[in-house]
Amino acid sequence: MENPRLFISYSWSNPDHEAWVLQLATELRETGVDVILDKWDLKEGHDANAFMEKMVSDPSIKKVALICDKVYAEKTDGRRGGVGTEAQIISGEIYAKETQDKFVAVVRERDPEGKAYLPVYYKSRIYIDLSDPSDYAKNFERLLRWVYDRPLYEKPTIGATPAFLDEGRQSVSLGTTSRFKRALDAIKNSRPNAIPAFSEYCDIVVSELEKLRLDPNADPFDEAVVESIESFLPNRNEAVELFLALALYEDSTDSRKTLHRFFEKLIPYLGGENFKFLIHELFLYSIASLIRRERFEAVAHLISTDYYVPGNSDYGRDVMVSFGVFRSHMKSLEHRNKRLDLRRLSVRADMLVQRCKGVGIDFRDLMQADFVLFLRDHLDHPDEMWHWWPETLLYADRHSAAFEIFARSKSAAYFEGVKTLLGIKSKDALSGLLKTFAEDPRSVPRWHFESFSPAALSGFNDLATKP
Repeated sequence: MENPRLFISYSWSNPDHEAWVLQLATELRETGVDVILDKWDLKEGHDANAFMEKMVSDPSIKKVALICDKVYAEKTDGRRGGVGTEAQIISGEIYAKETQDKFVAVVRERDPEGKAYLPVYYKSRIYIDLSDPSDYAKNFERLLRWVYDRPLYEKPTIGATPAFLDEGRQSVSLGTTSRFKRALDAIKNSRPNAIPAFSEYCDIVVSELEKLRLDPNADPFDEAVVESIESFLPNRNEAVELFLALALYEDSTDSRKTLHRFFEKLIPYLGGENFKFLIHELFLYSIASLIRRERFEAVAHLISTDYYVPGNSDYGRDVMVSFGVFRSHMKSLEHRNKRLDLRRLSVRADMLVQRCKGVGIDFRDLMQADFVLFLRDHLDHPDEMWHWWPETLLYADRHSAAFEIFARSKSAAYFEGVKTLLGIKSKDALSGLLKTFAEDPRSVPRWHFESFSPAALSGFNDLATKP
């Protein structure tokens, strides 16, 4: 970044004032501001008027500071001397331009009634007050921020219009907001009704989700799936905020059981293509939230305790299923990839990374959760393959560094918690799994030529090598 150039306009009134201006200019230069000051830059033989006109004629000078005291205000209003000439230049420039961020008054002195000495043309404008030594440091920072165009309070970037408001799309409200706010308040303030409030929120999500069920005759169907997924984003964000709050404030046997039952109640929806994505995403975020807060026992509960699916008995299947049920293939997105000729290795992975914004969870946290679920699936089912396909690990590669919890597991004490997470008793159990991956490359997911290294992501060689 180039050093900003600042022109200082002032009036010599007495030696103390002149010394003050020189000190201010010196402090500004010490903080990277290229100050243009007559004492430094106006030499013998130079044209004084041309020098003053530089403040508006030189395009490299973006800022002009007017050092205002009694003498400066009087000379400006009376158009006397060099200050009067500068006033004509400045006032014309201020009134002619719509953008008015080039000039600022820096108040050096106030009148006996405490009012700032300001030129008439500047009376209604915001100034920077350096007249009070006790506030000098704070207001000098304001001056610096103005020079650098780095305000303390910046207007946030405006977001995109919510997808569900776009023309031709139906807005579906799930009516969860009031329950969400009540649950969040109860959890953060450790109220006695925290778990019941969260349970009530979960129940309303489960019941209202029916509103998102798609018409199987929608054409193109994959477009309807994507639109439905996008419309759920505000509700997804509410759920993630509650997951993070639970992990931080309310991790308990009851909270773990409530979270487990929540996902159990979502299973009947998994026949719908949009629901496959939404429920899988929610489960990933719940695991990522708990891992982020190092609630390893809570994660272990969610992935080691099977889920009850009574409808399975109608087909002679086991009514208790593993967490792998929350990830299933989506034909609609595969069709979308072909229909639109997107040529993406995984549209689903792309959507997951694109949606991982503004929720307090980084995408690497999501990948870490996916990796833990992938390892746990193989450790629990060593003779079977891929109950859990780690969608997000498309964005990892063979040379990625170990995920955070595995990097921290260089400490044997920390690794004790990760062993709980993985459901293993020693490092040897993980060693056997990694050996299988190395001997049979087909056991590691691939996207054409893209894959990842389980050994690298787990930081296996460094696990438990320190106390």
